[in-house]
Amino acid sequence: MPLAEAVRSLMERVAPVAPEAVPLGEVVGGICADDCHAPRAMPDVPIALRDGWVVRGADVVGASPYAPIPAQRKPPWIEAGDRLPEGADTILPPEAIEGASIVADAPVGEGVRAAGAEAASGALLVATGQRITPLHRLAVQAAGIGSLPLRRPRLTLIVAGAQERETLSSLLADLIVEAGATVAEIAAARSPEALADVLRMQDGDAVLVIGGTGFGRDDHAAAGLSLAGTLKAHGIALKPGETTGFGEVGGRAVLLLPGRPDAALSAFLTLGRALIATLSGAVPVAGISAPLLRKVVSTIGLSEVVYARRMPDGLLPLGSSDLALTSLIQADAAILVGPDSEGSPAGSIVSGLPL
Repeated sequence: MPLAEAVRSLMERVAPVAPEAVPLGEVVGGICADDCHAPRAMPDVPIALRDGWVVRGADVVGASPYAPIPAQRKPPWIEAGDRLPEGADTILPPEAIEGASIVADAPVGEGVRAAGAEAASGALLVATGQRITPLHRLAVQAAGIGSLPLRRPRLTLIVAGAQERETLSSLLADLIVEAGATVAEIAAARSPEALADVLRMQDGDAVLVIGGTGFGRDDHAAAGLSLAGTLKAHGIALKPGETTGFGEVGGRAVLLLPGRPDAALSAFLTLGRALIATLSGAVPVAGISAPLLRKVVSTIGLSEVVYARRMPDGLLPLGSSDLALTSLIQADAAILVGPDSEGSPAGSIVSGLPL
């Protein structure tokens, strides 16, 4: 099955999960389910940006060591973050006061954050579908909001076949969380019947099966999915990742990932990320556009994932299939070559995805 058709068919089997209110301490990395606006101006009153003496700026114009302004009493001292007293609009540095005299001036408004300077009332803090960063959380917390609505899909990982494939479950679990979902369970199944039983028992939003997608004696992922539900496709025109498959059990999407790291990552980048993005309502990940530092050769008829490293002057292709782990760990981007392309020459501008 062509990759584009596989993506469309898999997406037909999923829909965004229901949003839930999540405390701010847990929101970073999640996908916001609804626009979050500032409920009021931020700050709602002028505040001090630094420690110092708080004054009315017009009262200290021209003050200097050579022209001190007598002060009947010292101006109030203020700490950074404090609200300014009524009528004050300027912060003088600590050294501006000597004895009973003001010996320095400052522009009106110096050291002060005006009301509404951080955000106007109603300003958009986080948009629907946006991945929440630590800075988003800072802004939301400053607005006095205690939680955010998130769509957090729950995915199950099942290791099929050889035990060494279990090492891939950690990689996939990290990628799932990075994409904005949670890992509900990591299970194992060593036979078609065992896999079918595990698939039938799942109550998460989707399932990823790792390994067992080939045609060896111990490869039973496709057979197990067929026993439990519907196998829609087994074999995608994707390199690496030709033995990727998918289907559904009880209305729940199941994605079969190859057991080789480069192929599993390729299938996850092209199908797994799209699956999670649909479940979470995430906006598409921003791509990379850069010149190729070395030519890329591809096979007509296959969509090919070429792993690359971002360099100051462009993208350095590292390879596609059968990449050694020491090469794969150097990659921080992936280039998707379409099935109608034989590749691209060095110097051509290509699009990639960050890893």
